[in-house]
Amino acid sequence: MDLTYAAAIPQQEFVERRAKLATQMQDNSALVLFSATEKIRNNDCCYPFRQDSYFWYLTGFNEPDSALLLLKTHNELQTIIFLRPSDPLMETWNGRRLGVDAAPDKLLLDQAYSIDDFKTEFAKTTKNLTALYYAPEHQHWGQSLLAEHLNGFKQVFDWRPLLDEMRLFKSAAEIALIQQAGQISALAHIRAMKRTRPNRLEYEIESEILHEFNRFGARFSAYNTIVAGGDNACILHYTENNQSLQDGDLVLIDAGCEFAMYAGDITRTFPINGKFTQPQREIYEIVLQAQKRAIELLVAGNSIQQANDEVIRIQVEGLIRLGILRGEAEALIKNNAYREFYMHGLGHWLGLDVHDVGSYSESVQNGDRNSKLRDRPLQIGMVLTVEPGLYITKNADVPPQYKGIGVRIEDNILITEYGNKNLTSAVPKEIDDIEHLMAGS
Repeated sequence: MDLTYAAAIPQQEFVERRAKLATQMQDNSALVLFSATEKIRNNDCCYPFRQDSYFWYLTGFNEPDSALLLLKTHNELQTIIFLRPSDPLMETWNGRRLGVDAAPDKLLLDQAYSIDDFKTEFAKTTKNLTALYYAPEHQHWGQSLLAEHLNGFKQVFDWRPLLDEMRLFKSAAEIALIQQAGQISALAHIRAMKRTRPNRLEYEIESEILHEFNRFGARFSAYNTIVAGGDNACILHYTENNQSLQDGDLVLIDAGCEFAMYAGDITRTFPINGKFTQPQREIYEIVLQAQKRAIELLVAGNSIQQANDEVIRIQVEGLIRLGILRGEAEALIKNNAYREFYMHGLGHWLGLDVHDVGSYSESVQNGDRNSKLRDRPLQIGMVLTVEPGLYITKNADVPPQYKGIGVRIEDNILITEYGNKNLTSAVPKEIDDIEHLMAGS
């Protein structure tokens, strides 16, 4: 049994997703979506294959070089998949294929054809249809298969807004997988805290994290793991992970596994030698206070924007107390003075992608495509990260004891009818709890 998919989505749920998508399509229309392809790493070696998230969301099918075609006529839905045919020789070399004959029953689809027959069958089945749902910039390899047919449709629509909105609200099965991804990610962070000590290399700690992912059935990271000691923590997407961890520094670890296609995403910051210095403690407590307050605010009806405004206020007031910022809080916030130390957003959607799809802005939903506000009211079934931070580089014009300190604290929460549920609370984040864990208490 493939342990990474032991708790996977029931196939009937993919049927229901396709049906829900079809209700949003015009009658007499088609929708086409292409899978991911294998990517060359070097010469004839490929990266591990990872299915396109949209394609997976509608099929649960994990092979490359495939296409899904939905046909809606007389308000009835027909579903067709195109995939690689069975080939004993190729399967001996490169792994098993589902094949055309087995695909309809296995995937609960109406018909299946070889991907080699796509052009012929697409032309035949869509001959009298008037509208096509297609995302031209998505999976470019499919463009050549469609190029000669696009002019036959009176209207062409992008299916991404429809699917993005669907993917934003997680089903019970999806929530279970995200929770499992969060739990495995939490265990990996705990192992990292226990195994960190001065003079170990950043990538040694990364290997501890990957070991724990694999041990619990998550073969891959959801994104490139960040293990950033000292001033490296002030590089938001630091992934070199090749420096020695120094006694007296903090280390920031941003790591999450992918379990059955769903992502976890946790950040913790802790002292390499197991004890926070007073300046480290002061910066850390500001970020922790801000994160805890944000989690209180991130409930149904409120927005990420509201919580982030409160995070900014808490962090600016804290930086003023420490003499890192000078002036009145209101003026510093208005002038974005804090952005030298907090330059990213509060969080993002989480799901099949670590930065999952879906609109953050109520204004965008109402037609303003240029809005960058994250003012959409949260709703039950959304999953998001909460990750404030402060980053004070060695070159910052601040009191010297705070130079080179970078702190981020990140958890994953589910919006529920009772407020929210923290899916990653198993990892300590209170200073005393971290120090006790690292001391082996």
